[in-house]
Amino acid sequence: MLPLCVPNISGNEGKYLAECVSSTFVSSVGPFVDRFEAETRHATGAAWAVATSAGTTALHAALHFLGVGPGDHVIIPSLSFIATANAVAHCHATPIIIDVDVARWGLDAGLLAELLGRNCHRDSEGALRYTPTGGQIKAIMPVYAMGLPADMDSIIEVARRYNVPTVSDAAAAIGATYKGRQLAQMGADLTALSFNGNKLITSGGGGALISAAEQGGREIKHLTSTARVGGAYDHDIVGFNYRMTNLQAAVGVAQLERLAEFLDAKARIAARYAQSFEDLTGTLNFPSVDDTCGSHWLSGVYLPQATREQMDHLRQTLVASGIEARSFWKPLHMQAPYLKCPRMVNGHAEMIWGNVQPLPCSTHLTCAEQTHVIEVVRSAIEKMS
Repeated sequence: MLPLCVPNISGNEGKYLAECVSSTFVSSVGPFVDRFEAETRHATGAAWAVATSAGTTALHAALHFLGVGPGDHVIIPSLSFIATANAVAHCHATPIIIDVDVARWGLDAGLLAELLGRNCHRDSEGALRYTPTGGQIKAIMPVYAMGLPADMDSIIEVARRYNVPTVSDAAAAIGATYKGRQLAQMGADLTALSFNGNKLITSGGGGALISAAEQGGREIKHLTSTARVGGAYDHDIVGFNYRMTNLQAAVGVAQLERLAEFLDAKARIAARYAQSFEDLTGTLNFPSVDDTCGSHWLSGVYLPQATREQMDHLRQTLVASGIEARSFWKPLHMQAPYLKCPRMVNGHAEMIWGNVQPLPCSTHLTCAEQTHVIEVVRSAIEKMS
């Protein structure tokens, strides 16, 4: 079965792992953790980077650092992996779910402005509260779907107008740029990354928090390292054990050495899919915006006019042809744990979920393998009309 997206582990991963084992530094302290954080800073234009055990724990730590707690709200887009909402729930806060725009599949800045302008008020102490519940709006969390940054200038303008901090869920977007700016420099107060096995860069599992601001890094490192003070077993706050291991960091360092190579491969794969399907009626490419260069984490086809039966048949055809095929993120407002959450939706996320088909795009996908995928997809789409 030709997989959708698997890691390319053919560089120095084995060498660096062997160094970890021989040194006995295999846990959360070791030179590769420091090196990984330094390389992540460089790759994202950040002032600091804190490596974590997962992208989800990076998001949770960011929200906790911002003071998100019981009764509070965090605004998130509906089109995202469930970890975005789970990070809010782990703070005992409640997501407010809004829909996405059609240009980037990211949090809709117009809906965000409408929500804050019509449904929120300032209390006597100046806190911004969601009027239907009285909960305070503590953060806005854009998500970079498919590794493509959201409309950050518009989102940040709204966020600053209402004095609400932003935490970007850029799990799959390492290497992306927005109007020439690197990942940490897109306006968010904090940005979270994931290095799960299916991401462009993997450490097997892991994540990171980054920021362009000088402040915050030391505090978040402390928070995610059990809040230990000095060499004795003294802890000054309730912290988390969200540390990345030296073993994971060793893999991550080897991966980051090939970041430019992987980005080029992803872009070539996405461009070939786009060119191969552009003549098919009713077929759209994944989002592409002139002023933004995404990581092309996933690529494939979007068939907004297809029926559910046609999409199911496409997936069945792919699988029968030896090609992995599955649906994409189910919108968060439709997920069982979040059915009762406040929302402002217009159908965009549901349409994308039902009619998008990611296609194999591992960085070492061969030309022959991609040709096979293209031929199968073209044949299936042509039979839809």
